[in-house]
Amino acid sequence: MFPHRRQRGTTRQRTDPMAAAHQPRGKETADRPQAHHGNPHRSSSLRSRALNPGHGKPLPPARIGAMTRPRAWRQRALGLLFALASGASGAQQIPAPASAPSTSPLPEIAAPSVAAAPLPVSPSAQRLYERARGQLLQVRTLLKGQDSQASVGSGFFVSDDGLIVTNYHVVSQVALQPERYRLTYTRVDGREGALQLLGFDAIHDLALVKALPPNGPSRKSGVSVVDAPGEPLAFRAANDALAQGERIYSLGNPLDVGFAVLEGNYNGLVERSFYPSIFFGGALNSGMSGGPALDEAGRVVGVNVATRRDGQQVSFLVPAPFAQALVERARSAAPITAPVYPQLTAQLLAHQEAVVQRFVQQPWRSAGHPHYLIPVPQEDFMRCWGRSTPADTKGLEFERSDCEMDTQIFVSGSLLTGSLGVRHEAYDGRKLGWMRFTERYSASFRNESFGRRNPKEFTAPQCSERFVDRDGLPLRAVLCLSAYKRLAGLYDLSVLVATLDQARAGAQGRLDARGVSFDNAMKLASHYLQGYGVKATP
Repeated sequence: MFPHRRQRGTTRQRTDPMAAAHQPRGKETADRPQAHHGNPHRSSSLRSRALNPGHGKPLPPARIGAMTRPRAWRQRALGLLFALASGASGAQQIPAPASAPSTSPLPEIAAPSVAAAPLPVSPSAQRLYERARGQLLQVRTLLKGQDSQASVGSGFFVSDDGLIVTNYHVVSQVALQPERYRLTYTRVDGREGALQLLGFDAIHDLALVKALPPNGPSRKSGVSVVDAPGEPLAFRAANDALAQGERIYSLGNPLDVGFAVLEGNYNGLVERSFYPSIFFGGALNSGMSGGPALDEAGRVVGVNVATRRDGQQVSFLVPAPFAQALVERARSAAPITAPVYPQLTAQLLAHQEAVVQRFVQQPWRSAGHPHYLIPVPQEDFMRCWGRSTPADTKGLEFERSDCEMDTQIFVSGSLLTGSLGVRHEAYDGRKLGWMRFTERYSASFRNESFGRRNPKEFTAPQCSERFVDRDGLPLRAVLCLSAYKRLAGLYDLSVLVATLDQARAGAQGRLDARGVSFDNAMKLASHYLQGYGVKATP
């Protein structure tokens, strides 16, 4: 569902859901590879949409491809559907197979014929910039053996021995491919040096790096000491809450043109985000990812991470306590020199466990259909959009609901994960003959696709179709799984459902989960199928 293009610059722009540090959908990181997401207002019908719109072939009723893992997980998936058909609900009780265990550029906008006058810089902004300029850096990812840069972002000193906070997506290429890339920094005064990666928090899109002096670590002590003029930036205390409308000053190196300060306002936390995220009323630009956001006293309140491309002055910050926790956790860690897939997998497994447990504990909402019970999720950490055909439609009528998480985890420039989506369409074909309705209803289900997937990241999708009875409601159900090759124990899940009890009406739905364990995939599938039923007759 998320085609990507290569990143240049760093402030994650969020275009429409998955990722990131935890990433609200609809935004893009200020500096990581751009991930295009679906528009919640999109009008394409269920029959024309897929996990990767425009890609892949229609999903046949039988399984597709072959997975490289043992067949035990397939047998368990089939067992789930058999269990549901017989009224059982505890798919997660089946024993696990033995092998099982978050920089894209902002869009270029044509320059107006008459240049707009620059906004005046307030005395407070000037004062804070002069005070903090010595603690700012540009973080650059270079190809090893040459000076060609692959991405740029920002960062800031948090200690007098060279510890620097930035975004995970700014340094992700080095984290995942240290044999190909290296990190360097450039300070406001032009001094440069190398960086070492000490730790990261992909869930909140944060990383801790350490600056090496121009001559590298001391040969005697192996310790890196970098002269950081002035006091390192301090974090605002977590119990000192920001007030709505309080001024915030974001610093960084936008568009690789020079260090700058941008003013904005604190507008509270983003609603329905799975993790806390600050809504910053200011204009972050590509290249500013990882830079600090300061209050009037010069204390760090957040870290630049993303901006909305479809709005103005709508940007996002990672709250400072997450950065502070990473500093305390990783400040004494040894430099990371190998690909971080094991650590990344552990973080993603913890994330999916939290998401799934919270999701399945919530009751389904009613879709408001006169005949069917159709599962619609609560909007605590999902956003739902609806659409229907006009009342005077002479052909097939339908109502649509599309719910998706804003939060997605950025893994790499080609992979976002860690999100859920639920959608359905209810069809009314009473104005059509039963044959025409059946043709269109069947075509809609057949056209669903698991999408074309990067073979370097995923195994081929494995699908199984069954006919299930849900308390007297016959359902056609297809369950598909695709395993992550580099993130062992994680899968992408899709569950497709169609009701079969009426000749000229029906409902079709889909659950998608990205980056979940096998057990949690089965738990989600069970939870979703049990949300269907027929309303009791009064």
